[in-house]
Amino acid sequence: MLDNIRVVLVGTSHPGNIGGAARAMKNMGLSRLVLVEPEDFPSGDAVARASGATDVLDAAQVVGSLEEALVGCSLVIGTSARDRRIPWPLLDPRECGVTSCEQAAAGGEVALVFGREYAGLTNEELQRCQYHVHIPSNPEFSSLNLAAAVQVLAYEVRMAWLAASSLPTKVEKLEATAMLNSQAATADELESFYGHLRRVLVMIGFLDPQKPRHLMTRLRRLYGRSAVSKLEMNILRGILTETEKAVRGEPHKQGKSDV
Repeated sequence: MLDNIRVVLVGTSHPGNIGGAARAMKNMGLSRLVLVEPEDFPSGDAVARASGATDVLDAAQVVGSLEEALVGCSLVIGTSARDRRIPWPLLDPRECGVTSCEQAAAGGEVALVFGREYAGLTNEELQRCQYHVHIPSNPEFSSLNLAAAVQVLAYEVRMAWLAASSLPTKVEKLEATAMLNSQAATADELESFYGHLRRVLVMIGFLDPQKPRHLMTRLRRLYGRSAVSKLEMNILRGILTETEKAVRGEPHKQGKSDV
């Protein structure tokens, strides 16, 4: 699907912006870059700003007109930073991502067109686009760097693609002890913990062994409901151990825990 979506930069004056756009594209899984009459390309500045996305730069197509850049496209979306006299179908970035992916999934070629750093796209160029997309930036400081604008739309395209592909849009943060954190504490580990917990509660005077009532039963139910992992069990046992040391007046850990 993403192979059917091309990013078109028109009249880019700073080669660093081309490299930044290439990096933004590769971050989000886009690879087709078309440059319309760039003022300076190829360029070492573009390579430096690409930061590893040189494959996108190497495969970039350089053409002499917007018409040539749009050959084969069934959907063209142009970025516009200001209101135009003639009303035009307008999308926000999220709608742009969804519409682009829907068209690409159906086999159509899609072009996301970005204009010059200093002036954007001309009215004539915008009229070659079926839709205009406006990034709702801060009205008091609305001018976006070209590469930043590419990043915004490329991100929305990726989010729409992930949703259409039934892929997760977030990745759970892994801890260094992820294996322990994913494994449930065993029955024998829980029994050992309950014994330890009871000893400490008696030690601090919270549990009267002569009149225990239903305290341990309730605590068993509480921890049983929590599906304690091995890592969490290690933390709980550590707390109990340090509590015992504190009660006995022995040296114990102070300050923040390192777990």
